[in-house]
Amino acid sequence: MTAIERVLRKMYLDGFVKGLAENASATKWYISWHLGRKRGRVDRALIERYFAEHEIRRLHIGCGTNILPGWLNSDAFPVPDHILHLDATVPFPFADGTLDCIFSEHMIEHISYPDGAAMLRECHRVLKDNGKIRISTPDLRFLIDLYGDEKSTLQKRYIEWITENVIKTAPYSDATFVINNFVRHWGHLFIYDDKTLRASMENAGFGTITRHELNESGDAGLRNLENEKRMPPGFVRLESLTLEGTKGQFGTR
Repeated sequence: MTAIERVLRKMYLDGFVKGLAENASATKWYISWHLGRKRGRVDRALIERYFAEHEIRRLHIGCGTNILPGWLNSDAFPVPDHILHLDATVPFPFADGTLDCIFSEHMIEHISYPDGAAMLRECHRVLKDNGKIRISTPDLRFLIDLYGDEKSTLQKRYIEWITENVIKTAPYSDATFVINNFVRHWGHLFIYDDKTLRASMENAGFGTITRHELNESGDAGLRNLENEKRMPPGFVRLESLTLEGTKGQFGTR
């Protein structure tokens, strides 16, 4: 075996062992988490209790730390027992037509485009007729505009803040680093624009699709939901695209 072959073999084995260790740690965490949820009994009880206590049933997908009063808040791997475990890439644990509205903020970009389409179909299935969905997600147009030569004061502040607080390896503050980071960081898998998200919602069966500013809606029950405080003022609003759709109504604007 040559010296180069020995080096390559060591690099391969070291990487393999590291992968085993990382996978073992992740597996151990998942088993512990699953046991803590009592193999799904915690989540079944959460759904039953919520449905028994609420005549108007609202599902919040991907809540993170933004816990909404009166909503069935859910996340992929929640630790608190009062947050529902919901994997949005598989069929939802609800019967057809049982929910009044669904809200999801900066979550759909963390799953693939096909999984996002499947999620929207599940949302349509579990909503009642005339039930509403509100999706907020990063807007591809925001990234394109960020690259333009003429930048607003807010865009400049955003680039500087992200570079300083998120992209530690950037040699200087520039939109190119921010854009590259945005489409890869935080587990982002697909960044929508208005046209693509609108088409996905229409393909899932939603109609009367309307665009709104953050925390604003023609429906009082869908106002003041997004968490703008997680970033400096104006940043989440700069990033975001928000569309609402209705089950059983058609037309778009």
